[in-house]
Amino acid sequence: MKDEILKIVRTTKETDISAELKIYGEGRCEIATGVGFFDHMLEAFGKHALLDMKISCKGDTHVDFHHSVEDVGIVIGTLLKEAIYPVSGIERFGDSVLVMDEAAVSCALDLSNRAFLVYENFNEKGKVGEFDIELVEEFFRAVSMNANITLHIAKLRGKNNHHVIEAAFKSFAVALRRALAKNPRVNTPSTKGVL
Repeated sequence: MKDEILKIVRTTKETDISAELKIYGEGRCEIATGVGFFDHMLEAFGKHALLDMKISCKGDTHVDFHHSVEDVGIVIGTLLKEAIYPVSGIERFGDSVLVMDEAAVSCALDLSNRAFLVYENFNEKGKVGEFDIELVEEFFRAVSMNANITLHIAKLRGKNNHHVIEAAFKSFAVALRRALAKNPRVNTPSTKGVL
């Protein structure tokens, strides 16, 4: 586990991203991706996971928001992987059911060093403002695959897409915070002896 500020710069023909992450922070975030709703979701994620994050993304938003959202997910996942593994002295597993008005979303995750995503019961079409709803799954897939996290997120109920998506980000945040909780009795939380 690395309890320090980690940094990354990732530049492609589609995005130019610089980011900093501290996993045991205070929830302080400076987010500027050029996608307003996504910024709002990342700020909520950082706040409730108690991560300190700085993210700057200049992307080809004149095309659409896909590359920016996916590539920010790749960067966050990469930083999480660097910070978390090898796993030692933490809970490893975390879960949460987060409600936001009529919406409820569950998240269960395992800092397993094995990437997997289950994303169920969400609307895949439509927009919140200019933000395409289908990009939420792309973000969570990019994070889970690059952080080597087994991540299950499921909508239990909800009609307002803004509420549902925000509940998903916050549920992920709380589950991650719980999985990262320090527990000196745990040592390496695996019968295999390594993660």
